[in-house]
Amino acid sequence: MITAKNIHKFYGDLEVLKGINLAIKKGEIVAIVGPSGAGKTTLLQLLGTLDKPSNSDTSEIKINHKNVLEFNDKNLSDFRNKHIGFIFQFHQLLPEFTALENVCIPAFIANKSKKEAEKEATELLNFLGLSDRLNHKPNELSGGEQQRVAVARALINHPDVIFADEPSGNLDSTAAKQLHELFFELRKKFNQTFVIVTHNRELADMADRELEMKDGKIIN
Repeated sequence: MITAKNIHKFYGDLEVLKGINLAIKKGEIVAIVGPSGAGKTTLLQLLGTLDKPSNSDTSEIKINHKNVLEFNDKNLSDFRNKHIGFIFQFHQLLPEFTALENVCIPAFIANKSKKEAEKEATELLNFLGLSDRLNHKPNELSGGEQQRVAVARALINHPDVIFADEPSGNLDSTAAKQLHELFFELRKKFNQTFVIVTHNRELADMADRELEMKDGKIIN
């Protein structure tokens, strides 16, 4: 479902990724672990098409058999909107919009009608236990609720994969545990694929597989 071959990334003279190769199957929950500075977030950003390898001409990143490094900017943006979801440590919700409106934004970008987007967003928020929070703005929600809204936003366009960067890093232990369990519920319901960068040992142990990084390489 996802393959990456010979991925290098330089920032100036600093080589952050040193020839990464990996393969992830549909429906897998994969945790990327390792010390700070190992290159985990950089790898996640490349896999999620938010950045490109320094050696794009000799590397390959395929999602559903499509080499995303061959797309132009417009096609890449369209592909990202329709096929990839993101969850970050800080929820990145827009404060002036309600939970429902925040979830609808990617659907509007994908040219779904207001009626269709709101219907799907409502169904997702209901599934995530937020049926009484649809019209609340982010500052009226708890940290766990905000992150569940962010999960709904990531799911609205039925993406092939969700990339999550320390998704529970800003939550207390109870909310973090609920979020971790939610990922597995979503995999069971939607056969959703997750690639998760985390320092949370509990979440990493729950994953189907761990990819351990050190000094810009996958070492297991």
